[in-house]
Amino acid sequence: MLAAAITNVASPIDAVGGRVIDRTPHWLERFAVQTFGTNDKAALRVGIVVLLAIAAALIGRAATTRPRVGDVGFGVVGVIGFSVPSILGAVVGAFVLRRLLRPTPIEVPGPSKAPLGWDRRRFLVTGGATAVAATSAIAVSKVVDGKRVDDLRATTLDTLPPLADGPSPSIPAGATQSPVTPFVTPNGEFYRIDTVLSFPRANRNSWAVQIKGMVDTPLTFTYDQLQALPQVERTVTLCCVSNEVGDEYVGNAVWRGVLLADLLAQAGVQPGAQQVFSTSLDGWTCGFPVELAQDGRDAMIAFGMNGATLPLEHGWPARLVVPGLYGYVSATKWLSSIELTTWDREGYWIPRGWSRLGPVKTQSRIDVPRGGSSIPAGAQKIAGIAFAQHTGIAKVEVRIDGGSWQEARLGTDVTDDAWRQWVLDWQAPAGKHSIEVRATDKSGYTQTAERAPVAPDGATGHHTIGVTVV
Repeated sequence: MLAAAITNVASPIDAVGGRVIDRTPHWLERFAVQTFGTNDKAALRVGIVVLLAIAAALIGRAATTRPRVGDVGFGVVGVIGFSVPSILGAVVGAFVLRRLLRPTPIEVPGPSKAPLGWDRRRFLVTGGATAVAATSAIAVSKVVDGKRVDDLRATTLDTLPPLADGPSPSIPAGATQSPVTPFVTPNGEFYRIDTVLSFPRANRNSWAVQIKGMVDTPLTFTYDQLQALPQVERTVTLCCVSNEVGDEYVGNAVWRGVLLADLLAQAGVQPGAQQVFSTSLDGWTCGFPVELAQDGRDAMIAFGMNGATLPLEHGWPARLVVPGLYGYVSATKWLSSIELTTWDREGYWIPRGWSRLGPVKTQSRIDVPRGGSSIPAGAQKIAGIAFAQHTGIAKVEVRIDGGSWQEARLGTDVTDDAWRQWVLDWQAPAGKHSIEVRATDKSGYTQTAERAPVAPDGATGHHTIGVTVV
């Protein structure tokens, strides 16, 4: 870990963790997300450390009678890490194990002072020194890697250039109806779902995004060149395909960037191109139909979020934002390249059982009151959000205790690409109650009550909660 931090590469634990993520079967991936939520990466790291500790104990035990097992065991660990730091760690580990197991010559004449050839004092001194050295190396590596991340964050704190046509209109007050959910999700509260265990090592001065493949003129834009292009700001809701009915993997933000359609027009998309296939700095990929980048929706390469430079967690230096599509087919963070290609290429999640096309499904959620809570009888508000990106929300209805559907009051319609907040006034009688919500989008489609899991293309069903009125 120390060698990895000094050489500015991913730590062996993160390198192994990345390969574990890449090879995790779908059922296990869903179990991890459902069990650990956004703490799944921390759980993976802990799991790797525990498995390494068990493996080390088994290797050490076997090596007491067969020393060569220690060399082979550490060799396997080094190969699994598949990096210079992990191989270096394996060499050091094998050396220390040999040192710990080296028998002490027995003096003659006289009885041995080291039963079975062991020198307990030397073992304790060597083992203790090794533990101290390893702990110190880990601590130093954490400091070095933390400084790297801090330096990356400092790089993201540039001031966004002014928009050519002046500042964007402010969000109307009537857009907010929920007493607990802001219309614009703050950057620090915006959900984060991705596969990286450590942030890609981006450099503002050397980073560039390529537009290549089936285009007449391949293009490359540095960070400064991208910011010098005509910019737009758009309010767009993003959501994860792993968002269960009523879950929180959805957020609404004001994104700043360059329209993808303008860049593709400049590059010249060739006939036969079917897919906009994008790659991140860490090698993650996804793709969506070319026509969705050219149908008038505000798909963009974004480098700003809610009036600030794009945060490192959300894809700095730049990312894709495509209204109406789930992130797993469109929202590439830490963007490296955009390739116009055919459907022969498959994004990261497609071979893992997810649908190739990922249009967002019309959804609604109850935020107030919280499910399972107790509230006082009398005047109460039932409120939440509904979203159908690039289609828009026309109506939200609420049903209490299986009665008739009641139409909720909608917040100001800011854009079809953003969620719409809603509220219903309720005179709550004492007792236990069930509250259910459904939305109708502007195409006339009303949410189905049929429950479906998130795989392979997004969950369906009405969000339903239970509350106790006292």
